[in-house]
Amino acid sequence: MLRVLKTHGTTFTIILFAVSAVSGVALFFHWSSAVFHGMHEWLSMLLLAPVALHLWRNWNGFTVYLKRRQLLVPAALGLAASLAFAVPVLTAGTSGGNPMRAALGALEKGSIAEVAPLFDLTPRALAERLAAKGYRVAPDGDLAAASLAEIASASGKPAGPALIADVAFAQGL
Repeated sequence: MLRVLKTHGTTFTIILFAVSAVSGVALFFHWSSAVFHGMHEWLSMLLLAPVALHLWRNWNGFTVYLKRRQLLVPAALGLAASLAFAVPVLTAGTSGGNPMRAALGALEKGSIAEVAPLFDLTPRALAERLAAKGYRVAPDGDLAAASLAEIASASGKPAGPALIADVAFAQGL
């Protein structure tokens, strides 16, 4: 196995890096996240093996970087970038997560009566605009009863970003 890694270590590194890069970009833009999530996690972990082997085989050259302090600036920039993401989550006292997803989730849980003012609409106006987009909103129904996600489900439409886009575009944003 070690001979295979020594012989093909660079090509494994290049291919696994390419997979990690493509899947990372897809995850960043939320393209088929279910397809790329496991692939990105597991193959990025596998990428550590040829990288570690490369570091081991080239340790003498690596020590030159250390002696010349050529790693200081990249290491400092990498640490600063990492801390920019980690510190807000660690100091917020919450479980973290994407605040945009939390906001969209809160909108989905809101009723027409609760969400309409956020878009400078009356509940009736938002209900009419959603009905025009194909959502089943009871004409004389209680606009504070059902959440937007429940309305989407009852209308055979998906909840999530598509629902929020229909609410926002119903307002003309």
